Amino acid sequence: MISFKLVRRNLTKHKMRSALTIASLMVGVFLLCVLKSMVVALESGVAGAKRDRLVVQSAASLFIGLPLPYQQRIAEVPGVQKTCKWCWFGGYFREPKNFLGAFATDSDTIFDVYPEMEVIDGSIDDWRKDRSGCLIGDLLAQQFDWKVGQTIPIISANYLPPSGDAWQFTVRAIYKSESSAVDRRTFFFNWDYFQESFEKVMKRTPDTSTIVMRTKPGADQNEIMRTVEGFYENGPQRVQCTTEAAFQAQFLTMMGNVPFLVTSIGSGVLVAIALACVNTMLMAFRDQAHDVGIMKALGFTDGGVSGFMLGQSMLLCIVGGGLGILLVKGLEPAFMAFLGSVFPGYAVTGRTLAVAALVTVAIGLVAGVVPAIAARRLRCVEALRSVE
Repeated sequence: MISFKLVRRNLTKHKMRSALTIASLMVGVFLLCVLKSMVVALESGVAGAKRDRLVVQSAASLFIGLPLPYQQRIAEVPGVQKTCKWCWFGGYFREPKNFLGAFATDSDTIFDVYPEMEVIDGSIDDWRKDRSGCLIGDLLAQQFDWKVGQTIPIISANYLPPSGDAWQFTVRAIYKSESSAVDRRTFFFNWDYFQESFEKVMKRTPDTSTIVMRTKPGADQNEIMRTVEGFYENGPQRVQCTTEAAFQAQFLTMMGNVPFLVTSIGSGVLVAIALACVNTMLMAFRDQAHDVGIMKALGFTDGGVSGFMLGQSMLLCIVGGGLGILLVKGLEPAFMAFLGSVFPGYAVTGRTLAVAALVTVAIGLVAGVVPAIAARRLRCVEALRSVE
């Protein structure tokens, strides 16, 4: 039986080569976990979508608004429990780099449509009573260190403020949600304040980007979607009614096949790292062929020497892969803050770490199997004739 000490000592004969192999594995596994987490974040909105929510948007484009009277008629459709409109506001805090997802919405119904949202600081009533109040996600509050009661200036490229250079909002409540369908970096403010300000500046009634409805238990959602679309089949603005999952999925489509692209990049990195590990182990076998002959002469079996080579490969990969896993988990908070605006819900899940661990073991086996077979087949006399 081959001891761990013997395997370790043979690896440390070439410290630089082993260190570079471990470093390459660490970087490869780190990138795999980051890329996999990005894909999970992109798909989390679809995976976490609720079955009892439907979304209405313009059939022409998401960037074309819907007239306000649409909401009242949709709310009267049999099977619809509550409705809530969302109007994309955009905007940034102080500098364009501090861009955030801001929406004007119905403060009186949003928590009925999204019951998974939970206020953790401030109160819903305070938000509803303050026309210029805002409701923000806990991750957004952490990003900018915003507190309840703080006044926030927001500059929007789409809508002029009622006065001054920026819209002024006061933080009245902070929410969190365990559902991946709700972005915890979103900025909500009262529709009444938005409409009042818009009409003051533009002298007309604003449209809304989408109307979200929550259906009653047991309601026929297909019938509701057909009914809503049929209302406006001939205008004035045709609509498209979809499930929340389908609505979230369209954003992935708009960005192209990003999950496939990211997965392909990760796979390419892993193949390159695996080839590097195979090359390292083949070099190790060439350097240790004489040692293998001595081991066989001393009575080590073919299985023992093959295990000797395979053990070196597995140890290299486990150390490198383990360091990569520790690194990606340790940097998770930093990546959540850095990638949160583009990949909301970014997190290194246990499943991602399990995949990384399995890939690490697989690379170790692939890299070690060829030299292990070669060591098994090597004749003792031939090995002893070799020069180190």
